[in-house]
Amino acid sequence: MALVNICDVTVLNNPTSFLKPFQFEITFECLEDLPEDLEWRIIYVGSAESMEHDQVLDTILVGPVPGGKHMFVFEADPPDVKKIPVDDVMGVTVVLLTCSYRGKEFIRVGYYVNNEYDDPELKENPPAEIQYNKLTRNILSSEVRVTRFTIPWHDTKDAGEGEEKMEDTPSTAEMPAPPKISEEIEARIAQDLAYERAERDCMTGKVPLADPGNIYPHGEMRYYNSEDSSSLCMP
Repeated sequence: MALVNICDVTVLNNPTSFLKPFQFEITFECLEDLPEDLEWRIIYVGSAESMEHDQVLDTILVGPVPGGKHMFVFEADPPDVKKIPVDDVMGVTVVLLTCSYRGKEFIRVGYYVNNEYDDPELKENPPAEIQYNKLTRNILSSEVRVTRFTIPWHDTKDAGEGEEKMEDTPSTAEMPAPPKISEEIEARIAQDLAYERAERDCMTGKVPLADPGNIYPHGEMRYYNSEDSSSLCMP
């Protein structure tokens, strides 16, 4: 069970100029005291074609966090336009709000973002060079996707020692040798990258939105919710 639940995320100052900061008002609940920091990040997806154009707009550490409800406003500068492919500046992209504990991401909130000219004349006759100061950024807060990941919240050192002792028992001695740790990690990374690509393809419109069961294998603690409101609310 997750020890941190996001109760509400409200997008502030929206819509606004493309060059103004992102602002999210985040309310979350800790089920017990957390001795270490929560790491929050805002990531701007610069291109649906490659993760190389992703930009981490800001990272903040919150903690240690006592049990109970907490609220803060997370503000981040807009993306560096020089790092975004020109063909991907305008139109629909994605901004991600993530949170990690002890270096492991346990929740990701994704919003569609539409960048376009607000002036009807510029819409009809766009200039050869993009005028960034005249672009409007609109975060589609009613189209939100939430992905949760299962992580170890407590120190698992003792549990690991117990598992090593079990390998010496007769019942496990007859079983095939487990794969090397490096191979397990490599397979897990490949699987997570496949999930990431599927998630991005859905959010950027490369494939139709589908039920999470069609994206992720059953049994994985990864799914999304869509809320028809100006903010994200989860129990």
